[in-house]
Amino acid sequence: MKLPAHEYLDQAGLPYETATFPDSTEKGAANVAHALGFRESQMVKTLIFETGAGERALVMVPADRGAISGHLKRALGSRNIRLASLEAVRETTGYEVGSVPPFHWQPPGFRSFCDAALMKEDRLGVGAGVWGQEILVTPDTLVKASSARVVNLTDRERPVEEGP
Repeated sequence: MKLPAHEYLDQAGLPYETATFPDSTEKGAANVAHALGFRESQMVKTLIFETGAGERALVMVPADRGAISGHLKRALGSRNIRLASLEAVRETTGYEVGSVPPFHWQPPGFRSFCDAALMKEDRLGVGAGVWGQEILVTPDTLVKASSARVVNLTDRERPVEEGP
């Protein structure tokens, strides 16, 4: 099955693998990890957040972690943030919550953030746009494909931005 996310990676010349899991698998990146035999830290949650100014941004964190509110607020540059509604996610990405690919749908200037913890993994799983389909990429490919800025969103002991 060739999906728009696959075509995007092909056109960009970025390497990836595909994987499938039963579409009866309960929703959630952690459940996908178990279905595919990966660690939860290797599956990427793709979340859309909204700022008080109405900006929407993609935030990618490992399935076994959540973004720290203060870190996320600093990264987004807004004290007023919230998780986007199901309708807002669909309107922004063209996809239903549960298998939003982290690339190919973003208009120019759309901001994407990748948690630094994901960069420690050798391979990551991301939604392909259809439940039951997964794309496997390296962290570097994920960052390139999504034009993401790598920041610390999940480790309270480290600042959001690392020094040079």
